[in-house]
Amino acid sequence: AYWVDSQQKRYVPVKGDPIIGIVTAKAGDIFKVDVGGSEQASLSYLAFEGATKRNRPNVQVGDLVYGQFIVANKDMEPEMVCIDSSGRANGMGIIGHEGLLFKVSLGLIRKLLAPNCEIIQELGQLYPFEIVLGMNGRIWVKAKTVQQTLIVANILEACEHMTSEQRKQALAKLSES
Repeated sequence: AYWVDSQQKRYVPVKGDPIIGIVTAKAGDIFKVDVGGSEQASLSYLAFEGATKRNRPNVQVGDLVYGQFIVANKDMEPEMVCIDSSGRANGMGIIGHEGLLFKVSLGLIRKLLAPNCEIIQELGQLYPFEIVLGMNGRIWVKAKTVQQTLIVANILEACEHMTSEQRKQALAKLSES
């Protein structure tokens, strides 16, 4: 598959895309989720691992959820789930309350999700951190301290406009301090 790498700002939902959404409303059995597209996505309470009519997931308005689209086309409301095709969470679900959510360009997300991306490996040598990358341009990151979390986020945002040499120099400066 090929795609044109442009600096598009608005995310267009694509079936199967891993995304980070923000729960904006609870309506009966459905959560409404802001995914950064032109309309909100729906998320059923049954779309979580282990969820049943009796055992509902504890999802609140304002929660961050990591999931994927099962319906994404221009004629229908996007629908997301937090389970894979075999009903397992597989890393999806509610994202922890600590940590930092920020937006980057869709081009940078593609770069960070590339299999041989050095940026995240290099950052991991600086500080241990957790990261969730959404194809909708959202990144959630959490390191040991708030300061380390902010440093990791700032480097991720800045690396879009850095050469790998500039990035290595910036990381080297940080590791000295």
